[in-house]
Amino acid sequence: MSDIIRRDPRKAWIARNRLHPEHASVLAELGMGDAQPTQWMGPNGVMRKDPHRVGFIGPAGIKRIDRSGVQGAPGQVQARSTAAQDTRTTVLIAEPAFHIVVVPDMAGGRLSAHDRDLLGLARQMADKDASAQGAVVAIVFGEQKEDSWGEAGIDRLLQLRDVALEGYSPEYRIAILTAAERELKPRYWLLPDSSLGGGDLGRRLSVRIGERAATQVWQVDMESETPRCTGRGAAGRQDITRDLPRVLLALAECGEPVSDTRHEAQAIQLQQPLPEQLVRIEDLGAVAVDPASVALSEAEFILSGGNGVQDWDGFHQAARVLGATEGASRVAVDDGFMARDRQVGATGTWVTARVYMAVGISGAIQHLQGIQSCDKVIAINMDPGCDMIKRADLAVIGDSGEILSELVKRVDGLKQENRNVA
Repeated sequence: MSDIIRRDPRKAWIARNRLHPEHASVLAELGMGDAQPTQWMGPNGVMRKDPHRVGFIGPAGIKRIDRSGVQGAPGQVQARSTAAQDTRTTVLIAEPAFHIVVVPDMAGGRLSAHDRDLLGLARQMADKDASAQGAVVAIVFGEQKEDSWGEAGIDRLLQLRDVALEGYSPEYRIAILTAAERELKPRYWLLPDSSLGGGDLGRRLSVRIGERAATQVWQVDMESETPRCTGRGAAGRQDITRDLPRVLLALAECGEPVSDTRHEAQAIQLQQPLPEQLVRIEDLGAVAVDPASVALSEAEFILSGGNGVQDWDGFHQAARVLGATEGASRVAVDDGFMARDRQVGATGTWVTARVYMAVGISGAIQHLQGIQSCDKVIAINMDPGCDMIKRADLAVIGDSGEILSELVKRVDGLKQENRNVA
């Protein structure tokens, strides 16, 4: 009888495929199971490594690979992951040498990805000088839903809850920021250069305190002898580099969000009373807008349908009830279910929604490119192994028609309860 080792190629394939229904049983049959090594010698004498079993999840939720060789079985990986979560560095700054003030947009009452990038940039600027430790101060207006100030890199939090600040009140806000300028004497002011308010507020502030602001900033160089910044010019076709001013209006991805440290986010107050409210501008409140008329590039909540949607009437009904702007994959548009201007993706519209709900979309690379700037992605799909499920922050496996129908019932029920209470 031959002593050549025979291998079942089908079982070897199943052992590599974690999503196969027979994966666990085949591993047990091959004697691998939970004790499967992270590396082993292959039949051709080549050392093989399982990339899914090497590494641990870092404090930012990103998988890290330890190349020191101390990691082994899954139990060790889990222990390392837990330890990493528990040992996240907490930074306390008792007496800061200077302040860097950030005024985030706080769209929807929470820090957006743009805000976190800005705080990451401020953190880099504050920590650049090891001999003089600086503190990042965030100034926010009104009641907020955010509860992770410290994780975003904030050392001091100045939250102003005056009712007059809930609406559109640029002159009142500038008066408060001017008071903060006199009291905190910040080394730098950072605001998001966005259409949500940061761009307008930053330009007003620069005029009020007599500084020539740098706008559309996407890069800051603190390594050179004279700190410099680079911003977009000529409608985004040219980069302009200049000495770093005190007021920066920065674009998204201007810096890396804070991920490895936790900060105090100590609440502070201005020593002087707030300036008197200016009433030359009256805020009449938000104007109701039909979500169907909102352009995809400006929508904050998008319900997008793909090839897996069978009940398009139910899909449209769900969009109306949820108050979402409708989008679609290229397949749904090519099949005539949605208009061409509703197509999401690299070949359609790049979207920056705060919430993107993909229904029956498998996740082609062009589609994933188009939603890469969305804050939260929710996927509803029958295939647990599709790329959209892997990209999603929240995934629901099941029939999209049934799930949307149940979601509509629950939302209608909540609206009815609110009407009864009122």
